[in-house]
Amino acid sequence: MSTGKFWGVSFAVAAALLALTRWQIHNEYFYFAGYVVLQYVVLATAWNILGGYTGYTNFGVGAFFAGGAYTSVVLHKLTAVPVPVMIVAAGLVAGVIGFGMGYLTLRLKGVFFAIATLAMAIVAQTLIVNWDYVGGSRGIYIIRPQQAPVFGGYIEYLFSLMLAVSWVAVAIARTVERSRLGLGLAAIRDDEQAAEAAGVPTLRLKLVATTLSGALMGMAGAPLPYYVTYLDPASSFNLSYAVNSVAMPLIGGMTSWIGPIVGAVLLGTIQQVATVTISSALNLLIVGLLLIGFVIVAPNGIVGLVAARRRAREGR
Repeated sequence: MSTGKFWGVSFAVAAALLALTRWQIHNEYFYFAGYVVLQYVVLATAWNILGGYTGYTNFGVGAFFAGGAYTSVVLHKLTAVPVPVMIVAAGLVAGVIGFGMGYLTLRLKGVFFAIATLAMAIVAQTLIVNWDYVGGSRGIYIIRPQQAPVFGGYIEYLFSLMLAVSWVAVAIARTVERSRLGLGLAAIRDDEQAAEAAGVPTLRLKLVATTLSGALMGMAGAPLPYYVTYLDPASSFNLSYAVNSVAMPLIGGMTSWIGPIVGAVLLGTIQQVATVTISSALNLLIVGLLLIGFVIVAPNGIVGLVAARRRAREGR
């Protein structure tokens, strides 16, 4: 399928999903839960652009995600700005952060790069903790409007916005994968020194990947203040965002754009069900157990397992 056709078909699927949910679902809880699952679709897809396509493990997800959330807080305090504008602004801010992070850290590789990104998240959290304008360590309350500008319920509105952001993230990831940029990133993942010797502009491509990845993570975090209504550094920089963003592509499959979607929908749904039926404290335990299981049974994720079995059947 061509890139243009994919954008059109995927948009039609997203619009149909939105229409179906508004027609069939009238319980607000499903919109709360669906928002979280879609949020993880964006985060997992964004992480995979750098971690899966390029092979650079990023543990600094919290810095980009919280950066997007606090961009919305600043705009909320400055002037009345619609949430879609906040999402775009958060993407720009987080993209700049991603470019800066890449410029400073992409000469590191492997575990050193991963530790550097984690350190960046800690530095960002320290800055927010000491920034009184956005609430500092005590956090800040955001009063959610009673009525949405488009739909009746504000949670439905936020769900619709996150569905739109998910569509943008997935379409960008698929376009990158099928483009010359994707081929260059794959070459870096397979053997960076050989890619450099072949003339691939590795640093430039890695900077594009970090900028795109960071921008999408920031867009995922932008509606968060209106979703939780109380934002503090401990929750917005929660390590679970980084853990889930890494685990979901690993479980779904990192070499294809569809892998993070499969992992996010599967793991996100299981976590939401566990939160309601048992306890939210089990979420990270579930992630750990699933990671162990998939590392043993399907190290290339669900997509890799399906592809391997298909090749095995065709080879008979």
